[in-house]
Amino acid sequence: MGFVPLETLIADYLVRYFVLIDREVATLVGAAGMMLLGLSWWKRAKFNVKIAQLGWILVGFYFFNQAWTYLEHDDPILTVLTAGTLPLCCLVAWWEQSASGAKKEAIVWARGTVAFAGGPYLLIAYVPYLSVMAIWFVASQSAWFLGFATGQDIHIGTTWVNASDGRVSWEEWDGNRWFETDFAGEYAFQSELLLANGESIGINFVLACTAIQSMVLFIGAISVLELSWKKRVRALLLIIPTIHALNVFRNAGLIWMHMTYTQWDLWGLSVFEFGHSYAARFVSLFAMFLLALIMFEILPSMHRNILALTGADGRQKKP
Repeated sequence: MGFVPLETLIADYLVRYFVLIDREVATLVGAAGMMLLGLSWWKRAKFNVKIAQLGWILVGFYFFNQAWTYLEHDDPILTVLTAGTLPLCCLVAWWEQSASGAKKEAIVWARGTVAFAGGPYLLIAYVPYLSVMAIWFVASQSAWFLGFATGQDIHIGTTWVNASDGRVSWEEWDGNRWFETDFAGEYAFQSELLLANGESIGINFVLACTAIQSMVLFIGAISVLELSWKKRVRALLLIIPTIHALNVFRNAGLIWMHMTYTQWDLWGLSVFEFGHSYAARFVSLFAMFLLALIMFEILPSMHRNILALTGADGRQKKP
C-alpha cells in the first residue's frame, strides 16, 4: 500500500463528512437566498427584515457547504474564505435587525449587490449552455487578438466536459444542458486552442478565464445604488468593457508567453504557470483596485456604503 499524504486524508474526510447536502440542492438553496435578498432590496421600503435575514443565512450556507471541496484542489485560501462566509452572513443578518443610519443603508445596498451579482453568476455557472457560450465568446476574442498581434492563425478546438462518468466532448455529452451541477474536477468545461495545422497549443479556456466574476460583482454593486438610471448605465458602460478588454489582453499575453518561452523555468514553474498563478493575478488585483478607485470618484455613494459596512465611516453624513 502506498503512502497517502496527510493533507489528502484531511481533504477526503472533510469532503465526506462536512459537505452537508448535495451540491445540486445547495445550489438551489443559494439561489433561493439570493432571490430573498433581491426581493427584500426591491421592496426595501416596506419589506419584513426577517426575510432578508433568512436570505443572508441561506447564501452563507451555500458557500459554506461547498467550501471543503476546495481542499481537493489544494486551495486552502479559498477553503478558509468560503467557510468563513457563513459566520459573516450570520453577522450581517444580525446587523439587519440592529443597524441604523448609514450602516442600515449600506446593508440594504449589500442585499442588492449579493443578489444581482451572485444570481447571474449562478445562472451562468450552472446552466451549461451559458457557461460554454461565455467561454467561446472570450476564447474567440483572445485568439483573434493574439493572431492579430503575432500573425498566427489560432482556432478554438474541442470543448470538453468533465462529466461525473468521464471526460467527453460537448457534442457527445448527454447531460442536462439547462441545469447541471454534477461534474468531476475543478472545471466543468474546457475549450482547447489549436494552431492552424491542428496542433494543440496546450492551453484550455475555462469559465474562470472569462472574468465573469469581476464583471457581475461590479454590475451588482453599481445597479443597486440609489442613483438615477443614467448614472448607473454610464458607470456600467465604462467599467464592463474595460474589464473585458483587460481580460482579453491578459489571456492573449499568457498564451503568447506560453508559446514563446517554452524552456523558461522558475522553481519548477513554467512561464504560463508563473504568469497565470502569480504575475497575472497580481496585475489583475491591481487593475481591480484602480477600477474601484475610479468608481469611488464617479459614484461616491458606493464608497460611502463600503466604509459604513467596515465600520470605518459609520457616522459619516451624506454630502
